[in-house]
Amino acid sequence: MHTPIETERGRRRRRRVGAALAIAAACAGGIAAGADETVPPTLEDARLLMGKWIETQQIIAKERNDWEQGRQVLDGRLKLVKDEIAALEEKIEKAKASVGEANGARDTMQKESDTIAATAAQLATSVTAMEAGVMRLVRSLPEPVQQRLAPLRDRIPTDAATTKVTIAERFQNVLGILNEVNKANTEIAVNYEVRTLSDGRPAEVRALYIGLAQAYFVSASGEAGIGRPTADGWKWESSNAIAGDVLVALEIIQGKHTPAFVPLPVKIQ
Repeated sequence: MHTPIETERGRRRRRRVGAALAIAAACAGGIAAGADETVPPTLEDARLLMGKWIETQQIIAKERNDWEQGRQVLDGRLKLVKDEIAALEEKIEKAKASVGEANGARDTMQKESDTIAATAAQLATSVTAMEAGVMRLVRSLPEPVQQRLAPLRDRIPTDAATTKVTIAERFQNVLGILNEVNKANTEIAVNYEVRTLSDGRPAEVRALYIGLAQAYFVSASGEAGIGRPTADGWKWESSNAIAGDVLVALEIIQGKHTPAFVPLPVKIQ
């Protein structure tokens, strides 16, 4: 493969060499012609011929030197191009490897994303069922406990399909309610409440809750009753016979009476 520079240089070289050879041939022809005419060549003719021959050899040597230098330049350029091609091929291979790694990482991330999505769907189903169960549980709790749980209860979404509350927050709400329920179930609490007495009149009473399983109340007039949880909330019934025992139990809890065994009716469901 020849470059434009190399072709032009070769043409000029061939013209110079051709001219020199033509001159030499002309001189030789002249000498030969003279020889044909039986005219011996003179010293000047020989010197002229020798000069042309030397000039021709110098031109040939210069052209050979120029050609060698041009070849070295072309070899250098060719090596540079080959090195650039090799570097580009190496970059291409690295790019292919990077693309392969990126595709592998993308596939891995896609699988992880699918796993996370499936897990999130399972968690959403689980927390939705837990929220429904917690709401049923809250309805069966005493009113003081329900009032305590109202902030957490109000955070439970009414429509799980359209809620913007995150799954983590929904689990926190459920766990918060269960923790409060468990705490209330281990306490003996005294509350002042308004209850409807047997004559139909509302009156303030003192209620004694034994965890979340049983409760007793007594009014200022001495009317007493028993409360128990149901699916629709707590149900209360009058039981004036236990009024004295409830008063003693209340005084013991308030530190107004020495500790003692107090028999109170309990119904296990």
